[in-house]
Amino acid sequence: MGVALRVIPCLDVKDGRVVKGVNFTGLRDAGDPVELAQRYGQMGADELTFLDISASTEGRATTREMVTRCAQTVFIPLTVGGGVRSVDDVDALLRCGADKVGINTGAIARPEVIGEIADRFGNQVMVLSLDARREPGHPSGFGVTTHGGTRPAGLDALAWCKEAVDRGVGEILLNSMDADGTTDGFDIEMIEAVRAEVEVPLIASGGAGTVEHFVDAARAGADAVLAASVFHYHTLTIAAVKDGLRTAGFEVR
Repeated sequence: MGVALRVIPCLDVKDGRVVKGVNFTGLRDAGDPVELAQRYGQMGADELTFLDISASTEGRATTREMVTRCAQTVFIPLTVGGGVRSVDDVDALLRCGADKVGINTGAIARPEVIGEIADRFGNQVMVLSLDARREPGHPSGFGVTTHGGTRPAGLDALAWCKEAVDRGVGEILLNSMDADGTTDGFDIEMIEAVRAEVEVPLIASGGAGTVEHFVDAARAGADAVLAASVFHYHTLTIAAVKDGLRTAGFEVR
């Protein structure tokens, strides 16, 4: 058997609250991040992802005090992203209790920072948080966005994934902007396309609505499946997702 598939709830945080919308718009409140983190730890989540979705747009660092509180609450790996631009930013988040750090806008602005972070802390700490969508002008048909999905980066998503891995990224969090929050299913074509190009662990994000959607993402090559609204609003439980993956023949934790 290969490495066990991970099930990861995601906390998108804005102004100190967990929020969720559709395609990053129409955000509505989903609760207190520390309380949700504690709940997901108790429910059997394998990891937790904390994304400060307005940090890059507002030109500030991730809310570190909240990261510290989350890290003190849960005892599973914690990935934190939002406003990360430098080795010092990563150092501060790791000291707050993060296990891995996601970077998106900061890496596109200065790709060299990926290698600097990987050299200092190791590839296993470095997660490329990729907000991608369908853009016909690119060779792969997928383009990259920055600043919480608000700006096109002018980059082909597959080419950027390959470059980021070459520079030292140890994992890719692939979020489909088109599918995000829709609960209509993951973008399977995008997952398969990225999986064919890189060998690092791949986390599928955006669009989960049913247990079968998670199974589809795993079959497409995802090493982990991430979701927000279906867990926040009690549509699905982590146990139900894991049971569905097991039934489909996947090893889970």
